[in-house]
Amino acid sequence: MRSTPRLEIVTRRTGKAEHRVDGRLVVITGATAGIGRAAALMLARRGAKLSLVCRNRAKGETVVAEIERSAPGASADIVECDLADLDSVRRAAAELRERYVRIEVLINNAGVHAVAPRRAGNGFDQMLACNYLGPFLLTNLLLERIRPAAPARILVVASEAHRLAGRLDPEDFENLGHFGWPGSFRAYGRTKLLDVLFAAELARRLDGTGVSVNSLDPGTVATNLYGQLSALAPIVSALSHTPLVRTAEQGAETIVRLASDPALEGTTGRFFTATPGLGLLPPVRARRDTRLQRRLWERTAELVGLGA
Repeated sequence: MRSTPRLEIVTRRTGKAEHRVDGRLVVITGATAGIGRAAALMLARRGAKLSLVCRNRAKGETVVAEIERSAPGASADIVECDLADLDSVRRAAAELRERYVRIEVLINNAGVHAVAPRRAGNGFDQMLACNYLGPFLLTNLLLERIRPAAPARILVVASEAHRLAGRLDPEDFENLGHFGWPGSFRAYGRTKLLDVLFAAELARRLDGTGVSVNSLDPGTVATNLYGQLSALAPIVSALSHTPLVRTAEQGAETIVRLASDPALEGTTGRFFTATPGLGLLPPVRARRDTRLQRRLWERTAELVGLGA
């Protein structure tokens, strides 16, 4: 497995030929809005077959119609799933396994930033379940379709907010505690640090199989993620007209490149950032702690009902 002691930087490539992914099946979560929608449209234009894992079927059908208009001949379908509901994740994974023998690319993109704790139906914090537990379970349940598709790729959309997480206790990480608007950034950052560590541990577990696993930060993007933070929404909207905040399409470029660039074939176990300057910073301590990552995996597997 390739590794690096420093963060990798993915920058925009203008004037370059697009990498084709003709006929490759891409399963992507959170594709009804923001960078997920933009990535789905871009990959469809490059020839991918798409399966959109989304909570709202009507919104998913709207994106499928957009794909069909913008990429004639493109193939896209919908699988309904609420990632915060682990039973819904199991049903969606079963549906995908029934439909497809091989999955070449899995993009765990969906995410929320809640400003207060809220319990999901399974008793876990909703933000933790949507951002981490649900993607962890979905990925593991689809591995039997991803491994035979090697060389295959798994992407986990994380965030530079993982730097705000603070210390992780592997025996109690699921307890985000009580938080309000200011404290929500640390809680959100914890879910994103868990994503980064999940991707790193999965990369080690799949080393030598031909399945690469990487996590990424798409940069600060003007999406409806910030719409949930009403006080920030006008600021982010205004900054979207400056170089400080990226459009959804610009944020999606990092995802699309990691999903399609042949130069990245076999690159695994890395965290890529699209935020200028932060690629020069050293990784947080938890990213170097393989024992922590292994224990987090084991505890997460217990929580979601999988064998470690």
